[in-house]
Amino acid sequence: MPVEVLVFVIIAVFVIVFASSLSQRTGIAGPLILVAVGVCVSLIPGVAAVSVPPELILVGVLPPLLFSAAVSAPAIEFRRDLAAIGGLSVLLVIVSAVVLGLFFFWAIPGLGFPLAVALGAILSPTDAVATSIVRRLGVPRRVVTVLEGESLLNDATALVLLRTAIVAAASGFSFLTTLGSFAWAVLSAIVVGAVAGWLALRLRAWTTSATANTALGLTIPYIAYLPTEALGGSGLVAAVVAGVVCGQGSVRWLTPEQRISDKITWRTIAFLLEGAVFLLMGLELWGIVESNLEAEEGLLAGITIAAVALVILIAVRAAYVFPMMHVHAARVTRSMRRRLSADGGGSRRRTAGRMRADIEYFDASPLTWKHNAMIVWAGMRGAVTLAAAQMLPPDVPSRDLLVFIAFLVAAGSLLLQGMTLPVLARLLGLRAAGASGPPRDEIRSIDEQLRDAAQAAIDGGTLQRRGRTPFSAAISSLPTAGFVAPLDPRGGADSPEVLEFQLALIAVMRERLHELGRSGRHSTTALRYVLDELDAFEISVKLHLESER
Repeated sequence: MPVEVLVFVIIAVFVIVFASSLSQRTGIAGPLILVAVGVCVSLIPGVAAVSVPPELILVGVLPPLLFSAAVSAPAIEFRRDLAAIGGLSVLLVIVSAVVLGLFFFWAIPGLGFPLAVALGAILSPTDAVATSIVRRLGVPRRVVTVLEGESLLNDATALVLLRTAIVAAASGFSFLTTLGSFAWAVLSAIVVGAVAGWLALRLRAWTTSATANTALGLTIPYIAYLPTEALGGSGLVAAVVAGVVCGQGSVRWLTPEQRISDKITWRTIAFLLEGAVFLLMGLELWGIVESNLEAEEGLLAGITIAAVALVILIAVRAAYVFPMMHVHAARVTRSMRRRLSADGGGSRRRTAGRMRADIEYFDASPLTWKHNAMIVWAGMRGAVTLAAAQMLPPDVPSRDLLVFIAFLVAAGSLLLQGMTLPVLARLLGLRAAGASGPPRDEIRSIDEQLRDAAQAAIDGGTLQRRGRTPFSAAISSLPTAGFVAPLDPRGGADSPEVLEFQLALIAVMRERLHELGRSGRHSTTALRYVLDELDAFEISVKLHLESER
C-alpha cells in the first residue's frame, strides 16, 4: 500500500506540472485542466473510486495553503478594504447560507431547516485555491485583493455555521449560542495565530541556518491550527493570522537568505497543494456518483437542485456585492476626508499621511460596476466545499444526495465561471487595465528615494564599518547611481572595505524602505519587488566578501 501511494504521488506531481505547462501554452487555467483530468481518469473502467477523507483537506492541505497565501498577502491593501472583505467573509456567507437553506428545505423533503442551512453553509464560502484562476488573468490588483481577502477568511464563518447547524439539528437552535460560538472561533484564532506567528519569528531570528529556518517555517501553520482547534476556535483563521504576522515581520526579523528560501519553498508548496486539490476533486467524481446511485437518490434530482443552487448563489452574491461595494467606496473616502480635515496633520502627521495615501489609492483605483461584476463572477467554490460536505454525520437524511449536490456546485462553479472569466475580463476591458508585472514607474520612484537616502548617509558621514571605524575618504566618495553601483574599478571594487561599504548602504536603503512601507504611499507589490532586489544584492555582496576573506 505505501508503494501504491508513492506511485500515485509521483504521477500526481507529473500531472500537475504537465497541466501548468499546458495552461501556459493554451491559456486555459491550470486548475480547470486538473479537474478535467481527474474526472476523465475517474470514469475509466477498472479505476477504483477515490474517496478523500475530509480531514486530509481541512487539516493536511488548507492550513499550509492558506498560510502561504497569507504570508504574501498585501497587508496595506487588505487594511484599506477590510470593511468590504469583512462583509464578504461574514455577512454574505450568512445571508447565502440562510437563503440556500430556505431553498433546500423546500426542495429536499424530510431534510429539516437546520440541515438545510448546514448545506447552505457548505456551499457559501468561496475557495482560496479557486482565486488563483483570477490572479493569473491580470485583472486590476484591487479586485484580486478583495477576492483573496474574502477567500482567506470566509471559511471560518462557513465552518462555524456548519457545526452550529449540525448541533441545532440534534438539540435545537440558540441564537446566543451561535453568536458566542462564532465570536469565540474568531477571537481565539486571532490570539493564537498572532502568538504563534510572533513566537515563530523570534525563534527563526535566533536560528541562523537558512535550511533549519525553512524547516521551522513549515511547522507554523500547524502550530497555529492545532491549539486553536483544540480550544474550539477556527484553525484556518489562526493559520491565516500567523501567515500575516510572519509575512509582515519577516522584513525586519529574518535575513535575506531566509526570506528568499521561504519565498521559493512556499511557492512550491502552494503550487503542488493547489494542483493536488483540484486533481482530487476530479478523481472523486465517480465515487460520489456511485454512492448516490447506491443510495437510490438518482442523479437528475441532484443535478437540478445543484443547478438552481448555483444560480441562487450567483444571484445573492450580485445582489449583495453591487450595493455593498458602492456604499463601501463612498463611506470610506468620505470618512477619511472628514477625519483628515478635522485633524489637519499636527501631532498625528504619520496618520494623516497614511490617510492621504489611502485617499489617493481609492481615487486611483475605484471599483466601478465592471470591477464589481468581476468580483461577483469570480466567487467560485472549490475543494473546501466538497471537504466540508463530507463532514456531515453519516445518519443525516439523504447524505449522499447532499454530498453529490456539493460536488456539482463546486465543480460546476469552477468549470462554468472559471472557463468564462477570461472572456468576461476581456469584454469588460479589465485585462488591459490590470497589466501583469510589477509597477515600473512606482519601482523607479522607490529606487530614487532609496538612493537619495544612501547619498544623504554618505554626505552626513554616518556610515561605519563593522568595527565601528569610519570608511576611508576614497571609499565614501564612490557614486550610488544604479542602486549602490557602479563602483570605481580603479579602487579595487572587490576589496573588503568596498564590499562593507555596499552592505552599509544597503542597510540604510532597507531602513528607508521600511519607512516607505509604513507611510502607505506605495503598493505592497512595488515594495516587495524592491525588497527582493535588495535581498538579492545583499546576498551577492556577502558572497563576494566571504571569498575575499
